[in-house]
Amino acid sequence: MSPLEDFVFFLFSSPTTLLGAVAVLLVLCLVSSSFTSQEIGREPPGPRSLPLFGNLLQLDLKRPDKTLCELSKKYGSVFTVYFGPKKVVVLAGYQTVKEALVSYAEEFGDRSISPILYDTMQGHVLDKLLLTCVSCLIGILFANGESWKEMRRFALSTLRDFGMGKRVAEDKILEECCHLIQMFDEHKGKPFDTTCPVNYATSNIISSIVYGSRFEYSDPRFKNLVRRANEIIRINGSAPVRVNLMFANKRNNNASQDSHIIDTHYHEKNLIITVMDLFAAGTDTTATTLRWGLLLMAKYPQIQDQVQDELSRVVGNRQIRVDDRKNLPYTDAVIHETQRLTSIVPMSLPHITSRDVTFQGYFIKEG
Repeated sequence: MSPLEDFVFFLFSSPTTLLGAVAVLLVLCLVSSSFTSQEIGREPPGPRSLPLFGNLLQLDLKRPDKTLCELSKKYGSVFTVYFGPKKVVVLAGYQTVKEALVSYAEEFGDRSISPILYDTMQGHVLDKLLLTCVSCLIGILFANGESWKEMRRFALSTLRDFGMGKRVAEDKILEECCHLIQMFDEHKGKPFDTTCPVNYATSNIISSIVYGSRFEYSDPRFKNLVRRANEIIRINGSAPVRVNLMFANKRNNNASQDSHIIDTHYHEKNLIITVMDLFAAGTDTTATTLRWGLLLMAKYPQIQDQVQDELSRVVGNRQIRVDDRKNLPYTDAVIHETQRLTSIVPMSLPHITSRDVTFQGYFIKEG
């Protein structure tokens, strides 16, 4: 059984422990109430929570973002929920999120990092190197402080040197488009799942930049690499991980410090996980956006027809280039609307406050 299941079994295994559990819950209720009464008026509002379980029973764990959006209609764009005993402040809506991440970038910029990422992955088929890297909390996606700043600067600079944002990257994308279209053509108009082909195509573009070459879609090493990257994203956003995270010890939030870095950020392990971050992040979000685009084109064929008409009129039979964008206002608008309408990373990546902050009139504590 999991630690949570063991705990629940222990609580309810006998009348004595059951009575003790009830007493503990009552005490927690009283303590919670006293803290709430002291803090009311300062901290963001939110639904009443239960001891230990918090607002867990009110959340749809398959789509927690939907529940949180509904709660924002009642409590506003800044409100509090409890993921188990873990206190969380939710920021809802474009303006509020933008203000937090732009105007208060330092205060809201840190990642919420938990060893749960490591613990959960132990039960899945991932190699020791990956587990070691994840547990070290380095790279870009799950790092804070100077390590994050330095590796982000390094990654952006290196990607630019390798052609990101330049004609060389555009050529790689166009080359990969040809391979993707060829794979689509192999199905001869019959229905098929686009997940793997689109994932392979987007993965190959970032692979050609960070690894120096693309892979054949049938390459078992490449397929395994893409599968593991997707698995990491899926596991991190799944309900079991969210539930485990809810019961993680509060001190885990302090794991974001750079105590594990001794004298330099440029050691082999940090560089490896940085490349893996680029591979995973550069694959999943782009591939998901493209698949949403395909779905919406199928759902709204009249929009698809107008896009195709504009492309045929402006581009014709040649390959499309970035320079064509300024002459394709309708297609450009459809792409932006796809990004606006769809939910690519519904819960985003959790952030923590790096220090105490007053935001939109509410006090939010460090962590």
